Amino acid sequence: MTIDRGEIQELVSKYGKPTIGVLGSHSAEEVATSAKYAGFKTVVVCQKGREELYVKYNSFLFDEIILLDKFEEILDEEVQERLRNLNTIFIPNRSFTVYVGWENIESKFYVPIYGNRYLLKTEERLLPKNQYWLLEKAGIKMPKLFSKPEEIDRLVIVKVRQKKKPLERAFFTASSPEEYWAKAEKLIKEDVIAEEDLKQSVIEEYVLGPRFNANFHAWVLTDVFPQFDFLGFDDRRQVNLHGVLNLPARDQLELRISIKNEEIGHFGVTMRESQKPLVYKAAEKFIEICRLEYPPGLIGSFALQGAIAYDPEDPEGKRLEFYVFDVSPRVPGSPCVGPTSPEMKRLSIRYSKLLRELGLDRIESVLDLTIIEISYAYKHGRLKEIVT
Repeated sequence: MTIDRGEIQELVSKYGKPTIGVLGSHSAEEVATSAKYAGFKTVVVCQKGREELYVKYNSFLFDEIILLDKFEEILDEEVQERLRNLNTIFIPNRSFTVYVGWENIESKFYVPIYGNRYLLKTEERLLPKNQYWLLEKAGIKMPKLFSKPEEIDRLVIVKVRQKKKPLERAFFTASSPEEYWAKAEKLIKEDVIAEEDLKQSVIEEYVLGPRFNANFHAWVLTDVFPQFDFLGFDDRRQVNLHGVLNLPARDQLELRISIKNEEIGHFGVTMRESQKPLVYKAAEKFIEICRLEYPPGLIGSFALQGAIAYDPEDPEGKRLEFYVFDVSPRVPGSPCVGPTSPEMKRLSIRYSKLLRELGLDRIESVLDLTIIEISYAYKHGRLKEIVT
């Protein structure tokens, strides 16, 4: 049975000053940095063998460390009780959803979450009412999807879960059914993907345009804040793709290795100012459809990952569109956005009065806005409005 939001609201209404909690992976450093800067205590839940970054190198960021044999043990009652006793508000990241499981988060994790726990499952592409369903229903431009390889009639990108790293996906391109099967069978033979996962892959049109991960923050307390704020753009560095691309073309053609699109880092990018309304409009549409289909809607950070390309339906061939091919309905793991985005200075100006009220002086990180809303809600007795 899904946890009723009212139960969580009742729980958080008894809290004193919150402790900010996060799973020790993905974006935990950024969450903790923003929380500590704003004067909150922090707790990180780590898995043995993966705790060194948090326990050894960044222990100054965390007041409490919970070390478990497996991440999913966060569901154990004694662990949850410890989190509740710390007045924890948990910030969900992608690792939290993957390793703990969206079903468990919805039905077994009795700890307040800043974010919509019921929206996390929309990243699972085989479920009904997933991100593709939301994008289509919202009327947001997206690449054409193909239900089977035999339908391929143009350049496509195939997204398959990696066999040994379920958090990561293997990508390959194809322009025909024959090319699809040749590349897929090679990846299966090399043990990169499993045949069963291939059956559940996503085949989508490859958008020929520069990629932009558009990062936003959706506010809950809209009587104080606007509906949302734009935070900035980033793109990804991937292994081993970017190493290959650094080679001259003739050397690339001589390589006999499989290309892997495994995310290893991010870098900041900007967009021509005249085209930025494209991403703002997409965000407005996505926020509205999430509010209608997954109440209370988006809470906190989210990202629309896409590319800018010419619209083939434009007879003059001049109109650009923002095609969204992926959504992150939670904290995006791209800490470069804050340091590289011009939006941070603008947001510091926009919220200068509120920052002074909260004892802060600037906005530098995507997660700063999350902590600002938690801080404001705590100060004004409104914590139950911002959690699920």
